[in-house]
Amino acid sequence: VQVEEFGGGLTQAGGSLSLSCAASGRTASIYAMGWFRQALGKEREFVSAINWIGESTRYADAVKGRFTISRDNAKRMVYLQMNSLNPEDTAVYYCAASQVFGTTAPSRDYEFRYWGQGTQVTVSS
Repeated sequence: VQVEEFGGGLTQAGGSLSLSCAASGRTASIYAMGWFRQALGKEREFVSAINWIGESTRYADAVKGRFTISRDNAKRMVYLQMNSLNPEDTAVYYCAASQVFGTTAPSRDYEFRYWGQGTQVTVSS
């Protein structure tokens, strides 16, 4: 399975950006997709995740109400719409694919087996 992110870039505080993620290869074994981020000098942290089937989505408290995750099953794409961005959202954002099957979307990084290379999101004050 290959995972690739698209989007990101630079915006000012209060602005919006969107990220896309494409999963390819043996995607039949993938049950969920997620977004993580890592700011400079900090550990990687969970942002959001969504199951391929069902309505389960999860968000980190820090982004709840501002970020929205969605999917396109046919295209095997996952999207992250980020609104009301602030400088604390600056990080490299990683898309990841999980083989964990469950009624709720996974949120721990060890539950995600395949990772993209990451894309930079920078929010200026």
